[in-house]
Amino acid sequence: MAAFIDKARITVKAGNGGNGVVAFHREKYVAAGGPDGGDGGRGGSIILQVDDNLSTLMDFRYKRKYVAPNGMDGQGGRKSGKDGADLIIRVPRGTLVRDAESGEIIQDMSGDEPFTLCRGGRGGWGNLHFATPTRQVPRFAKAGLPGESHDVILELKLLADVGLIGFPNVGKSTLLSVVSKAQPKIANYHFTTLYPNLGVVWVDEGVSFVMADIPGIIEGASEGAGLGHDFLRHIDRCRLLVHVVDAAGSEGRDPVADFDAINEELRQYSPELARRPQIVAANKVDILEDPAQLERLRAHVEAAGCALLPISAAAHQGTRELVGKIAQLLSTLPPVAVYEPEYVAKPAAVDTSAPLDIRREDDGTWIVEGAWLQRLMGNINFSDYESRMYFDKTLRKSGLFQQLEELGIQDGDTVSIYDFEFEYQR
Repeated sequence: MAAFIDKARITVKAGNGGNGVVAFHREKYVAAGGPDGGDGGRGGSIILQVDDNLSTLMDFRYKRKYVAPNGMDGQGGRKSGKDGADLIIRVPRGTLVRDAESGEIIQDMSGDEPFTLCRGGRGGWGNLHFATPTRQVPRFAKAGLPGESHDVILELKLLADVGLIGFPNVGKSTLLSVVSKAQPKIANYHFTTLYPNLGVVWVDEGVSFVMADIPGIIEGASEGAGLGHDFLRHIDRCRLLVHVVDAAGSEGRDPVADFDAINEELRQYSPELARRPQIVAANKVDILEDPAQLERLRAHVEAAGCALLPISAAAHQGTRELVGKIAQLLSTLPPVAVYEPEYVAKPAAVDTSAPLDIRREDDGTWIVEGAWLQRLMGNINFSDYESRMYFDKTLRKSGLFQQLEELGIQDGDTVSIYDFEFEYQR
């Protein structure tokens, strides 16, 4: 059986935009054809899409880097380069996408809408765009901009209404197999369940819910003991917890102490999760020898604010009543949690110390190019005032304007920086 992988770190990079081209119209009987260089194509984007056929992040165990194709360069004859194809990465429903550096949530992949994780770089303009009445023979074009890149952590949190919790071997898997069509592995030893199992429980016409069997939690799980540390995250979204307890104490354990121990582990992991509504399923009552033990457990559980239902999953005793109680409670609870994005993209730090390539074309246009300037252009939204002010401040701080003045730029001269042109004013 394939391993259950619920966390993976990957690197994603969108494609670079293609370069614009310098070309001029050449045709028989057409004298002095004008510029007709085409634009470069847009780079492919990285897009995440939910796939309900996936239940694990196994695909990301060995492949850790995903790169979308670059856009093609433009051609003469006003032909634009072909856009790079978007790279679609399929993930299981319920996958959280986090920024690898800060841990902040970028997107919760719980819905059906695709999410663009990294946008492809814009294609560069061909010289066709730079023709003006006073600049009829532009001999320059623009390079494409680089695509976005990101290191992210994918973290799977199952989308289940109900989570079955409890010590190993108390009958969680048996209960899931009885109330749903799930077929988890069942055996009489600890940690039979090595990864979460999901099952859909049908209650009545139009009424059903998803139940998750979480691998056995033991004391110290929140600190990494046993399997609980790996899988506690899968009950984060559950609206209701069903705490399965071995009421018969068939392995010599005290059900009251077990109830307290599991809840303490929940508190250690997440105080909010410990406050989640709980139903206690007192399992194995068919082999219970002392009825007083059940009453002692009931009194303790009800004092903690939880309802107790005696069941025997193996004997199918009390399971329908339990399912009915779960459905009743779920009808009063809010829907499964969807996490709001926390991550806000910050402009990458720009090292402005690297020299720039500054030259003046025959028509008087000043061309400015450079690696850091190209990266800066990819982060600027020129329709936003604050973004434009940041751009102007960065250029002034880099000493670009001072260099232009030393080279003899005059007021009204045109400055061209990749896809952006402006008239210089002191």
